[in-house]
Amino acid sequence: QVQLAESGGGLVQAGGSLRLSCAASGRTFSTYVMGWFRQAPGKEREFVAAINWNGGSTAYADSVKGRFTISRDNAKNTVYLQMNSLKPEDTAVYYCAADRRPWLAHLSTRSESYDYWGQGTQVTVSS
Repeated sequence: QVQLAESGGGLVQAGGSLRLSCAASGRTFSTYVMGWFRQAPGKEREFVAAINWNGGSTAYADSVKGRFTISRDNAKNTVYLQMNSLKPEDTAVYYCAADRRPWLAHLSTRSESYDYWGQGTQVTVSS
């Protein structure tokens, strides 16, 4: 079992930046694809970004490409989401998730592919 805990959310003005962190328990973190998803009020959860086990491959939603960067530090069992040039439409609860199939090359954008989820952290971008 893997436990995930997000941090780093908050209130920021449009154009600002935030860095989210997701700390994972367990010794197998370094083998997992990790993803970030978000859910705005009244909307479905949507894919934001994903990273493979060694950080060599990443994927982004079109809406965040060029503004957000996903990275990971396997020595610290942590995945990050650097968010720059934030917009009001980025306001949502952000969740990190782990796909427990080890050493995957494919980065899924579907929430159904991910087995473990954190509790989420609120990001609010004011205009």
